Amino acid sequence: MGGRLELRISADDVGKRVSVRSLTGSGDAGAAFTDTVGVLTSWTDGVLSITRRGGQGVRIEESALVAGKVVPAEPARRRGPAAGVRELVEVAARGWPAVETARLGGWRLRASGGFTGRANSVLPLGDPGTDLDTALDRVVRWYGERGLPALVQITTGGAGGDELLAAELERRGWTAERFAVLCVGALAPLADREPDARVRLSRRPDAAWLSGYGRSATGAAGDALKVLAGGPSVWFATVPGGDGGSSRSNGGGVPAAVGRCVVDGRWAGFAAVEVAPERRREGLATAVMAELARAALAEGASAAYLQVQPENTAARAMYDRMGFADHHAYHYRRAPLG
Repeated sequence: MGGRLELRISADDVGKRVSVRSLTGSGDAGAAFTDTVGVLTSWTDGVLSITRRGGQGVRIEESALVAGKVVPAEPARRRGPAAGVRELVEVAARGWPAVETARLGGWRLRASGGFTGRANSVLPLGDPGTDLDTALDRVVRWYGERGLPALVQITTGGAGGDELLAAELERRGWTAERFAVLCVGALAPLADREPDARVRLSRRPDAAWLSGYGRSATGAAGDALKVLAGGPSVWFATVPGGDGGSSRSNGGGVPAAVGRCVVDGRWAGFAAVEVAPERRREGLATAVMAELARAALAEGASAAYLQVQPENTAARAMYDRMGFADHHAYHYRRAPLG
């Protein structure tokens, strides 16, 4: 915390980003200080609830507080193109468009036969136009009519995030699942290499591409194809499985690597970058992204984004080497059964 330890927050700071230090354990040997940074979502009955940047909630007993202060809402990032959370949330939604949508005030309800959470969840972009309980009842009913669980996509870790909504949903029994991080980076460095003739680009995913995409069998097949092929300007990359008779060829019609990129103004969104297990560590993921980046640059894009699971350490390390930096996080809240 630096300087003298002071408690400079109160219940009036709910909704603000705070940094607190608390004491855990007891006794000289067992006591330890813990620092927590995030949005203060509630302070009731002697307990503080704080939502961290990644979306995880923390509960701290008021009696354990040692120090606390309000901190800037959006810390400066090390690198990456400047962009607000709202801009990127909307760009990412256009780049992975749902088959069916409906409006509930400022909320966008999305359904696509269960294919991915992004295309089958509520995107809360404002006030739902009614009280929260009524809105949630309508959400549950709308998804139930389509045989889908009710999910709300929750954005955290940036100005205008959904931390307070997440806290309200948690109080109503909506559970958190499927955490992800959205990362941003400059586009031009991705293409700064010699063209790779192994990578083939197309405007629609063919049968070979779909066979290399791990999620292609998930959800309704027709809806999955509509989501994948949807978006302002979509490119698909394929590295065929055969490689001139090498013993490492996976043979057959399954590609060695695939990838997808959607161009939307200055943004190029990368997704579905997958490499066959036996062909990993050959630089194929980098080659796929480079050729997709080259196509996006030709259309006038200059910035890149992608989404990755926080526990996927190998992918996160690769993207870090490519110059990507964390921008914000998101996860889903699932309605309680019954």
